[in-house]
Amino acid sequence: MKAKQSLGSRLAEGVSGGLMRVFLIVIGLFWLVPTIGLLLSSLRSPENIAASGWWKVFTEPSQITFDSYRKLLENDDITSSLLNTVWITVPATLLVVIIGSLAGYAFAWMEFPGRDWWFLGVVGLLVVPVQVSLIPIAELFGNIGIFGSVLGVVLFHVGFGLPFAVFLLRNFFAEIPRELLEAARLDGAGELRLFFRVVMPLGGPAIAALGIFQFLWVWNDLLVALIFSDSGSQPITVALQTQVRQFGNNIDVLAPGAFISMVIPLAVFFAFQRQFVSGVMAGAVK
Repeated sequence: MKAKQSLGSRLAEGVSGGLMRVFLIVIGLFWLVPTIGLLLSSLRSPENIAASGWWKVFTEPSQITFDSYRKLLENDDITSSLLNTVWITVPATLLVVIIGSLAGYAFAWMEFPGRDWWFLGVVGLLVVPVQVSLIPIAELFGNIGIFGSVLGVVLFHVGFGLPFAVFLLRNFFAEIPRELLEAARLDGAGELRLFFRVVMPLGGPAIAALGIFQFLWVWNDLLVALIFSDSGSQPITVALQTQVRQFGNNIDVLAPGAFISMVIPLAVFFAFQRQFVSGVMAGAVK
């Protein structure tokens, strides 16, 4: 005889089935509404934008035009700032991933004096707010001549990205079975070979998750770029903010620029979505 289920069990089974999937789909579509609205606005003329909302496109598809993107490509400030964003984001991401991986392996499996105290110092840096260091580091960069340059913005992001990177990867690398590393050492593998041949492949999901976090953080940054960049090194976030301040009605440039600024990190996230989920869930189930 089948045991009678409680009301809570029946409700749990109900929400975990098709009803929950429909609910999650609706929530996902709801969160996509601003992105869809920005895309459709970027495909309309300034006159149509001023006259009606972006949803008017569904009843009048003839409003769609690519003139705004053509004007965007003719705007030197926007195109150069988009290139600056790439020059800032890619090195800042790669340096954090490479240095963080090496340091995380060292803290996890290499013996050296004061290792635990040094790691505690790295963990302590996680609680340092970015705002308290803006003025001191700005003065330091000014003294050494890199304030207002792409290099200065990259170094700032690397410095503040490394504590989290080292903390994340050290904890992940520490979960690798010791027997596996000892077997590789018995086969004659040195530390570098052990790192690149054993640790890096096993730590791929965590490294990919870290890379995505760092890429999104740097790409979407405004505060640091607003302070440490000048007119020749400003990224897309600062360029769009400047356009709003100088030309408040320049919507034909702002809409496509904002959409491009948003769609690139979205494309990166969806391209590495599987690795990101694996990295976030790493360690949850053993």
